[in-house]
Formats: sequence, C-alpha cells, structure tokens
Amino acid sequence: PIDNDRIAFPYNTVTNGGVSLRDYFAAAALTGLLANAGQTEYGSPAYVAFKSADAMIEERERRTK
Repeated sequence: PIDNDRIAFPYNTVTNGGVSLRDYFAAAALTGLLANAGQTEYGSPAYVAFKSADAMIEERERRTK
C-alpha cells in the first residue's frame, strides 16, 4: 500500500502540513507528461502521473530498506 501521509515539505509555512510526497511526485510526473502534449497510451495524464508517483514511492522504499 502507498503511504500517502508522508509529507514532501513538512516545514512549509504556507500550508498546514505541506504536500504529500505522492502528490509531489505526481505533479513532477504530470509536468513531464504535459510537456510532451500529454501523449500516453496508458491512460489519462493524471492517471499515469499517479501511477508513476506510486512506482517512485515503492522504489524509494525498496532502496531504503
């Protein structure tokens, strides 16, 4: 399961609690997808962005064990 409680910017004074790491990774992936006109054969850019974020979190957790 994806840990969506992890915070990307825990000390951000603009928001209470910051942005989740999953949302941060998804935003980064979405930026790249949209820079390429959103062309993907795997679904909507938003869907692919969150699937990519989930994969990045899983790989990150695997490497830090």
